[in-house]
Amino acid sequence: MALDPKRPQKEIKYEEMRIYSDEELRNYTEEELKNFKIKHDIPDLDELEKGPWPSFVADAKREALHRRKLAPDRMLIERDVVEDMLGQLQLSFDEGETHWKHGGIVGVFGYGGGVIGRYSDVPEKYPSIAHFHTIRVNQTGGKFYDTNFLKSLCDLWEYRGSGLLNMHGSTGDIIFLGTFTEQLEPIFFELTHELDQDLGGSGSNLRTPSECMGKSRCEWACIDTMDMSYELTNYYQDELHRPAFPYKFKFKFDGCPNGCVASIARADMSFIGTWRDDIRVDQEAVKAYIGGEIIPNGGAHKGRDWGKFDIQKEVIELCPTQCMWMEGGKLQ
Repeated sequence: MALDPKRPQKEIKYEEMRIYSDEELRNYTEEELKNFKIKHDIPDLDELEKGPWPSFVADAKREALHRRKLAPDRMLIERDVVEDMLGQLQLSFDEGETHWKHGGIVGVFGYGGGVIGRYSDVPEKYPSIAHFHTIRVNQTGGKFYDTNFLKSLCDLWEYRGSGLLNMHGSTGDIIFLGTFTEQLEPIFFELTHELDQDLGGSGSNLRTPSECMGKSRCEWACIDTMDMSYELTNYYQDELHRPAFPYKFKFKFDGCPNGCVASIARADMSFIGTWRDDIRVDQEAVKAYIGGEIIPNGGAHKGRDWGKFDIQKEVIELCPTQCMWMEGGKLQ
């Protein structure tokens, strides 16, 4: 294919793109957040903030407070969108059923994918999420970004959407969560013309190919995952943007059998880099590992006495292909 870039990558400068001032972006204190209550009672969601783990509810409340303190003309959809989203989620907990409905296909002109239509089935209770469309944005190769791009992206979504996003969806893409139909075309125009970014795949089409960072930073990479993903993304642009399949189809690229992209679990066609030469074994390192000079599992389980490391039970017998054995004190 040899799809070399047709032009240099556009340089994004946040100071030229920005919508919000520093004061607007940092418009509340931690004390205000501590005392902040959204307009709906959400007892079950409040429970999700407890415990040692990060909580999407806590993040959503930050965004809700931020939007409440922005001037009304600094957002193009309702300021209550995040609060209504949390309120409807609590209603779903109460009633044991979802209150999102798929009311039809929405999208941008010329594309059949990239936008997932979502509507509330109780818009009279939660009017600011009467529409809550999701937009998928094609991620960069290896998910490398600079802060100029990320800040510009966040400003755009704060202005024309809910401000809520995922970095990234479970199989790739930057996920913009929640906007109204009227904002879809302006968002698409600014993404493509200003940020040099395309939509990802959704629906019965080729979904956005994704890959690990490969040889750009990982010593274990056996193939150039980013190059393969780039070429297939460009070659199959029509299949990405215009659904023509009976069902979705996914490519994923793992640079080695460690499988950081989980391509077998997440893709219809998995590409996995493998070693194509004689196996290399550092016998001195193996000896040090067996002797305890190198801490097993990188020290991940050192909080408990697991007994002496047993290479036969913990490595050799766990290999699904049974390709290793010890002979004369050496790993073969």
